[in-house]
Amino acid sequence: TFYVIECACLTRTRHRPIMAERFVRGRTLFVLGVTTMKFNVAQLLKAPPGTSREHDLDDDIAGIDKDVEVGKPLVGRVRLLRIGDGILVTGNLSTEVNVPCRRCLASVAVPVEFHLEEEFRPSIDVETGRPLPLEEDQDEATRTDAHHMLDLTEVVRQDLLLALPMSALCRPDCRGLCPVCGQNLNEGPCNCQPVGGDPRLAALRDLL
Repeated sequence: TFYVIECACLTRTRHRPIMAERFVRGRTLFVLGVTTMKFNVAQLLKAPPGTSREHDLDDDIAGIDKDVEVGKPLVGRVRLLRIGDGILVTGNLSTEVNVPCRRCLASVAVPVEFHLEEEFRPSIDVETGRPLPLEEDQDEATRTDAHHMLDLTEVVRQDLLLALPMSALCRPDCRGLCPVCGQNLNEGPCNCQPVGGDPRLAALRDLL
């Protein structure tokens, strides 16, 4: 079920999850569906360098990446600081992801924390409305859009991927899977015969 919320302007799109937005007769229609983390920074871009704003995050980011199963909302606090060329966003964020156990492949809930630090630059001059070119060293994901909306979704996705654990265990004494039938040995033994091992190492085993 989708709901449509009509509003004239928003400083922060607090409605979540949000899938898309479109502009009709000067008004923005937000269609609920997939989460987003957006801030209107028009006033901050007009402010002198050193001006800052802080926002608490509590966002459902399920589906932010097809290869990541997120188990809890993303929470934390971000600071938007006006600097010479744009806005510096910093913050400490945390969530929980489900990853496979490295021995038995069962799903394991793992807390993930990461530090966000990214510089965003405008695509439109806030005073004149003149389009600004994409600089050579700039990622398109770190630009505000034509309506001065700053979107954290892509940089959060990238930082989340970098913060994922290399491996996880469902428990320290996980017994893993049977190499013959694939039975999860944590759930009980299987009926497979013990594997004899490589016959080329038989002489070595006799010595032991």
